[in-house]
Amino acid sequence: MKFSKWQGAGNDFIYIDGRNADINYADFAKKYCDRHFGIGADGVLVLENTNKADVRMRIINPDGTEPEMCGNGIRCFARALYDYGIIKNEEFTVETGAGILTPKIVAENGKVSGVTVDMGKPRLNAAEIPIVGFGNEKVINRPIEVLGKTYNITCVSMGNPHCVVFVDDIKKCDIESIGRHFETHGAFPRKTNTEFVQVIDDTHLRMRVWERGAAITLACGTGACASLVAAVLNERAKRRAEVKLDGGALKIEWKDDGRIFMTGPAELVFEGEIND
Repeated sequence: MKFSKWQGAGNDFIYIDGRNADINYADFAKKYCDRHFGIGADGVLVLENTNKADVRMRIINPDGTEPEMCGNGIRCFARALYDYGIIKNEEFTVETGAGILTPKIVAENGKVSGVTVDMGKPRLNAAEIPIVGFGNEKVINRPIEVLGKTYNITCVSMGNPHCVVFVDDIKKCDIESIGRHFETHGAFPRKTNTEFVQVIDDTHLRMRVWERGAAITLACGTGACASLVAAVLNERAKRRAEVKLDGGALKIEWKDDGRIFMTGPAELVFEGEIND
């Protein structure tokens, strides 16, 4: 089976065409996402047919679980489809677990420079995220206890759950120790992605992330969107900002109509074939 590996701001993925495949994707992801014994990736992107959009994207985490969405993943997915000629148009629709999203190839002088994705509208009510203990309220700058310490959190769903924590100095934040305890906290019945964010100024954020099912990654597109939303809700940022991640930067805009647009890189790393 042929595959290709892509990265967007350091968030890397194995892309496969699953339209005629008979594969246990959970087992595939566990085996081939391993960075020592496999290809190595933060997840697997699977192309499937659908009658609801132009194409369907599934993403499988390295632990075999299937999240609703992945922001860097959909950019890489879109670039792969465009480069391989599966999709001819620069703008098209993709069915995901978070609904139908619309990526657009960004080209300059005939050369692809990135992908912009209409990520839809964020969901802010606690029950939609979901987070328990807050009814159906918005969870903005509310306290939660993790490992005996109180953190103020702002929660957002981009089709998948996010918990945003603002910190004074990102370098002093021990994500390795506390990340998994946020992910599995009892307040989050479907677990959560957790973003730790330092506000540089009102148009620049610095973010690190602990991803549900993948641990620490170099980037998270939906997390960058959630971080900007949280910063705006807490009056810390404007509605358009650059979010710097460990693996690069994304441009995020929360438009007045409520929709969020994410722009960033998507690049081929290498191609190969699995004989198994």
